[in-house]
Amino acid sequence: MKIALGCDHGGFVLKKEIVHLLEQSGHTIIDLGCHSEESVDYPDYADKVCQAIKDERCVRGILICGTGIGMSMAANRHRHIRAALCHEAVTAKLSREHNDANVLCLGARVLGVSIALDVVRVWLTTEFAGGRHLRRISMMG
Repeated sequence: MKIALGCDHGGFVLKKEIVHLLEQSGHTIIDLGCHSEESVDYPDYADKVCQAIKDERCVRGILICGTGIGMSMAANRHRHIRAALCHEAVTAKLSREHNDANVLCLGARVLGVSIALDVVRVWLTTEFAGGRHLRRISMMG
């Protein structure tokens, strides 16, 4: 799967761990930044990842900032995006199964690396259930 990655300075270290996991799992990664711990503005990177999905350069995206809240808010401003802020495997699974989330948001300052990687694994391997959930997603436009 082709996945767009974006982070701000607060998510830079965790992004490197996620890149390693994705590469080991055989996914294609489009790293849209940031590329250091120097302070940057998270909405810029959320926009880049969301645009990559809109343009169909990537199927899904992962956004990381300190808490994941800012990235989630910025990503969900885009009409074609269903961004989910997940803190453990259950919300990751349900965000895909019930909501067909196409962007995963993570908080590097609130999650340990092993939990974050588990969330990513579950999120990437869970399929959308469709059915009654499709109707509800369609209601959002």
